[in-house]
Amino acid sequence: MRDAIARALCWALSLLTPRRPGRHSAEYLAAQPKAPGTAPTTPWSRPWTGPTKEEAAACFQRQADITLERRVVEQRQRAAALATLGVDYPYTYEGAPFPRSSFTASGVAA
Repeated sequence: MRDAIARALCWALSLLTPRRPGRHSAEYLAAQPKAPGTAPTTPWSRPWTGPTKEEAAACFQRQADITLERRVVEQRQRAAALATLGVDYPYTYEGAPFPRSSFTASGVAA
């Protein structure tokens, strides 16, 4: 019974409101006026606007330098924290005047 009532109600409403084609239907798109001489735009119709190879390489190099600096700072902080506990941390850096092996008695880093 509910089905028949719902169908009758839909039919009555369809008589009261005129139906127009939806915005994405073929009828609606066919009815729209088209500007003369306009071609569909494609991504290939304009030149590349992204970074060049050199700019990308420079960006990656900056990122690698920042990562290296961050690692050095973390290693220094770890060495300082262990020094407060009395632990000798074999911390060296590039260009250090002493080798890493000089931190241990046997010459082998732990």
